[in-house]
Amino acid sequence: MKPGIKPSLSLFSASAISIGATVGAGIFAVTGVAAGLAGSALLISLGLAAVATFLTALSFIQLISWRPAEGSIYYYSRQLISPFAGFLVGWMWVVSNLFSGAVVALSFAHYLVELAGLTRIGVNLTAAVLILIFTVLNSIGIEESTAVNNLLVILKLAILLIFFSVGLFFIKPENFKPLHFSPPSIFLGAAIIFFAFQGFARVAIVAEEVKNPARNVPLAIIISLLVSTGVYFLVTFVALGLAGAGKLSHSGAPLSVAIRQTGLNWTGPLVSLGGLLATASVLLTAILGISRMLFAMAREKDLPSSLKVVHPGSRTPLLGVWASGVTMALLAYFFDLARVVSISSFSLLFYYSLANISALRLERQAKKYPDLIPYAGLVLCLGIGLSLLLSGTSNLAIVTLCLAAGSLIFLLKSRLR
Repeated sequence: MKPGIKPSLSLFSASAISIGATVGAGIFAVTGVAAGLAGSALLISLGLAAVATFLTALSFIQLISWRPAEGSIYYYSRQLISPFAGFLVGWMWVVSNLFSGAVVALSFAHYLVELAGLTRIGVNLTAAVLILIFTVLNSIGIEESTAVNNLLVILKLAILLIFFSVGLFFIKPENFKPLHFSPPSIFLGAAIIFFAFQGFARVAIVAEEVKNPARNVPLAIIISLLVSTGVYFLVTFVALGLAGAGKLSHSGAPLSVAIRQTGLNWTGPLVSLGGLLATASVLLTAILGISRMLFAMAREKDLPSSLKVVHPGSRTPLLGVWASGVTMALLAYFFDLARVVSISSFSLLFYYSLANISALRLERQAKKYPDLIPYAGLVLCLGIGLSLLLSGTSNLAIVTLCLAAGSLIFLLKSRLR
């Protein structure tokens, strides 16, 4: 065990990390973006994204059971495919989560403006300030930040339960019609919704900080996926039934728009509060995850060694925490919500594709499931990712730039050794 890092997280805290990272911007903000693409077929897009996620989760479980490691798929790709593949997947994971953290912060700002009417401050500035506040919290220590996360998870799930229970009685069946079954739109909607599931494996990144990781990390992944998928289907069904895809697609705070259709004045502020809590917990775990990925890559000499230095008091890789937070704050300040979601989703699909390939490369005795599982997960990830790339030349350009930058850094690093 490396100096400064210790296994201190229980199964509950490990599960809460992944639930906290998953149930957030996906349900409180990205629902609107996906509704604009898939229309009334939004639930079909959600189902497709859920299937791809579950198949990929089984690949994660095989890999973690084989060898729990800080850095997750970065480490596995490095060991099972090649050092270049490992570096590129670690690089794209960092890119994905920097962008997704910015999405979450922007979503928080939208709900804060909705709740408090802070239009003069501006959504982007509010998001950037929030990121820096949570960077400070992450620098204090993992036990303190996970304690805050546990509380946020319990509160936001309670508010989503109220949303479902109240909204169910005000659903209008006509909002589900007409059902336009357009495969390209459904796949594109699934690509955006895939972003909503991106946190399920967050706990794998901090595997060495979980007690009994070979047992508890796979269990935490399963628990978080079951909870998150159930919440997503129930809440999306009610939101679509309350407001319809059209109204949802024109708001950065779609659940607030949906619950207003009930005419109950108290529900709007409550849902906005839920949006704040949900996005806050995702952001908290995003900064945690990125700093640990940077730590893992520095430990393997793929990034500067200063990123693996653990502060003796807080037991956190302090430079990695602040590098993550400041970069994310800049993205939140300068980018818009829809663009950031697209880039994050593709980076995530690339990361999950490598997870499925890594599972295929395991020795036979280490495999827990038939090869059909990772093959199916790989095909779905590639298909959804392709639909996202083909949706706009700017998306393709930015993704290509990110991949090229990662490749160039790896080549330069290799030559300098």
